[in-house]
Order: sequence, then C-alpha cells, then structure tokens
Amino acid sequence: MFHIALYEPRIAPNAGNIIRLAANNGCSLHIIEPMGFDFEEKKLRRAGLDYHDLANVTRYPDYAAFVQAMPNQRILACTTKGSRPYTEIEYQAGDILLFGSETSGLPDAVRDNIPPDQRIRIPMQSDARSLNLSNAVAIISYEAWRQHGFDGGV
Repeated sequence: MFHIALYEPRIAPNAGNIIRLAANNGCSLHIIEPMGFDFEEKKLRRAGLDYHDLANVTRYPDYAAFVQAMPNQRILACTTKGSRPYTEIEYQAGDILLFGSETSGLPDAVRDNIPPDQRIRIPMQSDARSLNLSNAVAIISYEAWRQHGFDGGV
C-alpha cells in the first residue's frame, strides 16, 4: 500500500480526519514532529472517532528521522508548488505521499531535495491558495489506491 506523511501538522481536527482516512484506505500514516497540538488532544480524538486503533500511525521527532526510517522509498512531495498534476503520476506500492503543514506547506529545504518530477499538485483555480490538508490527502491517496484497483477494499 501507500504511506501518507504529514510534515509538522498544525491543526488537530485535520490530523484526526486523516487518521480516519488512513484507517479506511489502508495507508500507513507518518507524522513528522513537531506538531502544533498535543497528540492526545480532544479535537484530534473526536475527528478520528474510533479509528485510532484501526490506523497504522507512526510518529518521528523530525524529518531526518523519518527519512532514515524509510530508506529506498520514493517520496512524492504533494505541494501547490508541484511541477505536475497528481493524475499524471503512476503510483507505485510503497510510495510516500508527503504533505506539508497547513500554515506553511513543505519548506524549501525539504521540497528542493525531492526531484521535480516527484513534486505533484492538485489543479485549482488560479486565484485559490490551497485546499484543506485532509481534503488534499484524500484526493491524492485515493487516486493512488484507484490506480491499484482499490486493492484490499470492498
């Protein structure tokens, strides 16, 4: 399956929604700290409902620890600064879908270390800034899963 990685998420309800999403689409969720909330925060638990036990969630103290734990895996930077639409990628099992924080996205230092052809974006109207993080994760992760025939789904 695929990996969803959240780089320094800031909003608990978004993270909770993504935990629920990962429990439903079979992706592993990786949270790269620091976070803008306490992992035990009530809003996180409420948004994730009772899906915390069904989701595979791993936390990392920083980006370097995350990269070290995920050797030899292709990282796709999901960013408004992506060079190609998310629909033009042929997703591979084990791909990491890396999303930046709600407030600042992926920092240049992280994004610039990912090859340009692995920086993807969701098309939007020219005057729009960005989508909600949990919506963006849903759009891209379900496209990756769709390309693999919704393997394991019912």
